[in-house]
Amino acid sequence: MSLKSRGELPSRSVISQKWTLLLCVGCFCAGMLFTNRMWAVPESKGITRTTAVEAEKLKLVSEGCDPKTQKFVKRDSKDIIGEVHKTHHAIQTLDKTISNLEMELAAARAAQESIVNGSPISEDLQKTESSGRKRYLMVVGINTAFSSRKRRDSVRATWMPQGEKRKKLEEEKGIIIRFVIGHSATSGGILDRAIEAEDKKHGDFLRLEHVEGYLELSAKTKIYFATAVALWDAEFYIKVDDDVHVNIATLGETLVRHRKKPRVYIGCMKSGPVLAQKGVRYHEPEYWKFGEAGNKYFRHATGQLYAISKDLARYISINQHVLHKYANEDVSLGSWFIGLDAEHIDDRRLCCGTPPDCEWKAQAGNVCVASFDWSCSGICRSSERIKDVHRRCGEGENALWNAVF
Repeated sequence: MSLKSRGELPSRSVISQKWTLLLCVGCFCAGMLFTNRMWAVPESKGITRTTAVEAEKLKLVSEGCDPKTQKFVKRDSKDIIGEVHKTHHAIQTLDKTISNLEMELAAARAAQESIVNGSPISEDLQKTESSGRKRYLMVVGINTAFSSRKRRDSVRATWMPQGEKRKKLEEEKGIIIRFVIGHSATSGGILDRAIEAEDKKHGDFLRLEHVEGYLELSAKTKIYFATAVALWDAEFYIKVDDDVHVNIATLGETLVRHRKKPRVYIGCMKSGPVLAQKGVRYHEPEYWKFGEAGNKYFRHATGQLYAISKDLARYISINQHVLHKYANEDVSLGSWFIGLDAEHIDDRRLCCGTPPDCEWKAQAGNVCVASFDWSCSGICRSSERIKDVHRRCGEGENALWNAVF
């Protein structure tokens, strides 16, 4: 008898299906349990969940703005700025060194030219070569001519200290004053010998490597500043005419107000007409450079007295061979500073009139720096009248020796 006929096969089939179903359910449950145990990440003592605050900090760190590291960033910035300042200071020091070397070179060239031309080396140049450079407040160059002996004597008798007082002025106040003159067309002629004799008596001349002439005033002005900056290390360099009255202490007090400024050009600023007509005084041959007929010059200091700072004097010294000269020396000087970062200072005390103008101002407590007559471009008959101007408008001798610059 077969199994099928006995009925055993169907009963076993039913039992297998039940156990099979239970076995599948058991395996599924076991699998779920096993899966949960394997993928659940246990929380370690050293690992904590990320909070919202910490997530924000992580974001700041990723952007380079972490508050803790920000201190190091600021510190690095300060270090960089400090290095920049050190580099800038080193450049400035190097620039000053180069400028000093250029001035020493200019002085050496002036000495060499004097030897080659057979001219005696000035006492000031010898002092510069034999000793270190002393710092001065200002160098005052009084522009003069061979025919102006009476004017020079009148200046010596009024506002320009003489002898030991002049030396004291240089040593204690740092003020150098010299008459500025070149040479005649005939070197070693009677005119030059007269100046040499006068210089031996007073010792107050600055001789230039320049041939004197009315039409050469622009060249003389350029050579004066180049020579002065080579001889003396001063804060200011002044040019004044020999027919102008000057109060030295008031001039010094005026200049020291601007000593912290790097490039200053001080004077009575004006803008006169450009004269194209030939034969007239102050004729400008290059009038066409200033535009249409009737135009005016650019603003510049009047020529009776003006002052420039050391940087501008150095600029003239270094570039003297390429600076253009116009017919009028005050116009030429003003043109040399066009395009430079120089401050023009208009001070009307540098161009007061003669009495009663300067006298009234002195009585009101506003002492003038310089006095002259506009009609004469200086004090009219200065050799005769400057003593009266000095008596009525002078600041007094004590003002100079009591002044602190």
